[in-house]
Amino acid sequence: MARYLLKRIAILVLLLFAISLVVFSVLFALPGDPAQIILGLNATEETLANLRAELGLDQPFFIQYTRWITGLLTGHGSRSINYDMPVYELIFSRLAVTGPLALMAMFLAVIISLPLGIIAARYQNRPPDAAVMFVTQLGLATPEFWLGILLILLFAVQFGLFPAGGFAGWEVSFWGSLKGLMLPALALGLIRASILTRLTRSSMLEVLREDYIRTAWAKGLKERTVIYVHALKNALIPVLTILGLQLGQLLAGAIIIENVYYLPGLGRLVFQAIGQRDLPVIREVVLFMAAAVIVVNFLVDLAYAYIDPSFRNR
Repeated sequence: MARYLLKRIAILVLLLFAISLVVFSVLFALPGDPAQIILGLNATEETLANLRAELGLDQPFFIQYTRWITGLLTGHGSRSINYDMPVYELIFSRLAVTGPLALMAMFLAVIISLPLGIIAARYQNRPPDAAVMFVTQLGLATPEFWLGILLILLFAVQFGLFPAGGFAGWEVSFWGSLKGLMLPALALGLIRASILTRLTRSSMLEVLREDYIRTAWAKGLKERTVIYVHALKNALIPVLTILGLQLGQLLAGAIIIENVYYLPGLGRLVFQAIGQRDLPVIREVVLFMAAAVIVVNFLVDLAYAYIDPSFRNR
């Protein structure tokens, strides 16, 4: 297990380094002058040159990249051009919205998809299976933003159970903030539940055809024992793959949903930064999003090794 862990950590570090290099290279090559954006169009060339020197923008690519990485590793990252504050402070403040939103969405997706997938597999080609497949197909065909608008019309406008948008702030009202995240989490969770339900069904059907499951049935074991003890554990391995990818994507920021519900999360932050050409924010938020996906998949690999020890030898 120790060898497997060290191998995965080495891959994690190399991936993070490669992603940081790609992100910095792409934004470095973009046209535009950050000094001009900060000082405006009326700034003199001398003033612009002084600011470029102060920010290190007149240095070669690898010197700028080394400074940036060193700053990130030592806790001294870039400053936002528009907010005039460290980018990491912006990320942590917005993560207080995106993090709980992602976790709530995945929790809803899991508690909906696993039971439905098991039911569909257990009653294959019968009415319960057909009903689940119909609902999940409908979910897959529904755009997130459209579902988000429908939920606003139904639960906010029609019944007034939840706010239509905005975020009160955890320090202002915990319950109000939780209610503010319920509809966007439901919009994100229902779409992902459709994917996970179909995958759980397919994985369960494959496992239920295995010889050891037939042996369990032949021994007269109870249905609950066969399904939840013997079959489900092995069926979860491919489900974990998609679950990890989806959680990473959600942590990376649900840009469309955060804009539909006017939530001050990471997705909205990077959307605004692109419009304002705030390159330091774009660079570090994109790196954080990519790192979130990589780290989540690293944790999924560890979960694989726990569920199926054969993965430790790969």
